[in-house]
Order: sequence, then C-alpha cells, then structure tokens
Amino acid sequence: MDRQAPVITIDGPSGVGKGTTSLLLADKLAWHLLDSGALYRVVALAATKRGVSLDDEATLAVLAEHLDVQFKAKQGQSARIIFEGNDVTDQVRTEKQGNLASKVAKLPEVRKGLFARQKAFQSLPGLIAEGRDMGTTIFPDAALKIFLTASAEERANRRFGQLKDKGISVKLADLIAEIAERDERDRTRSVAPLIPAEDAVVIDTTCLNISDVLSRVIVEVRRCGLIA
Repeated sequence: MDRQAPVITIDGPSGVGKGTTSLLLADKLAWHLLDSGALYRVVALAATKRGVSLDDEATLAVLAEHLDVQFKAKQGQSARIIFEGNDVTDQVRTEKQGNLASKVAKLPEVRKGLFARQKAFQSLPGLIAEGRDMGTTIFPDAALKIFLTASAEERANRRFGQLKDKGISVKLADLIAEIAERDERDRTRSVAPLIPAEDAVVIDTTCLNISDVLSRVIVEVRRCGLIA
C-alpha cells in the first residue's frame, strides 16, 4: 500500500452504474481499480465451493483474509474477476450471488478480514475504489468521494435488460423486491451501513445515461485538482 497514492471512491447500491463508471474512470486516468463488492461475492462463492455455511463467521473471516483475487481490465471491456487463477466473473455477477454477498457483508469479522486486503490495492498512480463503504470506512481520507443513487424501479429495469440480453428469464417484480430487500439490509446493518460519506458528492443516476454520469464525475475530479 502506498499512502501517497490518491484514491477516488465511488459508492452506492447495485444498479446505479458505479461499476461501469469506475471502470471508465480508471481507464481514463490509467489508475488501478478495486471492485470491493466483488470481493464479498467471491467470499460467498469460495464458501459455497468449500461447503462453508454463511453463518460460520469465523471460517468466512479466514477465507476473506486470504482471498486470492485480482481484477483484470482491458480497454473497452468489463473488468474480469480472477479467483485462484480462474475467471469467475459470470459466476459472481448473478443476482443470487449478489444476495449471498449482502448476507456475508453484514458479518463484522468478514469485513475485518477484508479490510487490509482492500487497503492493499492503494498504489500509484492512484486507485478507483468502488463499493458500498469505500468512502466511509475503507478510505475515509480519499481525495474525492462519489455516491451514486437511483430509484429501485430504475435499477431493476436496468438489471432486467441486462439479464434479458443474456437470455436469462426473470420477473421484473421479483427483481424490484430483491433490490428493495437488499437495500434495506445494507442500510440497516450495524457495521458499515450503506450511506453516503458526509463529504461525498451525491449523484442521482435515475435519468442519466452512463456518459452523463461519467461527465459529472470528471467535473468533480477536475475540481479536486486530480486532473487538469
């Protein structure tokens, strides 16, 4: 970890565009990328593969602390998630895995186990850290904190479109219910709840396309003096 390396955090719930925004921003600045939400998804995947119960906090914490995961991004492509040498991107990006990750993320010892793992991603020339508590817990001294939000209905519609494009059949009403349930669990958990940092710039993406969101973020990056 290089404490001199600047950090930009992009937090928010699922479906607000923070993943794509973070990837595009990291590509534009040529900075490193941390998808912290994927870490919890990978912990849940590792637990499933090893037959570990999601209630076994102690064992899950050990898995989290020693998680062998990397993010590999190529220009114009989504970041790939490499776990123990294997590409598990498609496995961990499902709605089911996201729900399991939310359950894992509420466990204090798991969050403690991943803390140092996440901090280790901070290195020169800089880091784009995406997640739910990057600006409040992991990188409270970040140079810039962004919090993206959008209505549950809009986020469900976006996810519905993504799944439809992949040939996966789901009910929109079920997606809305799952998103609302997950939001409530994430907002009310006792450890690192999903809330904007006090000094975060909040951007509602409900009526914005990804180009609009990125443009607004770039304005804030320039305002902070991180780019000319």
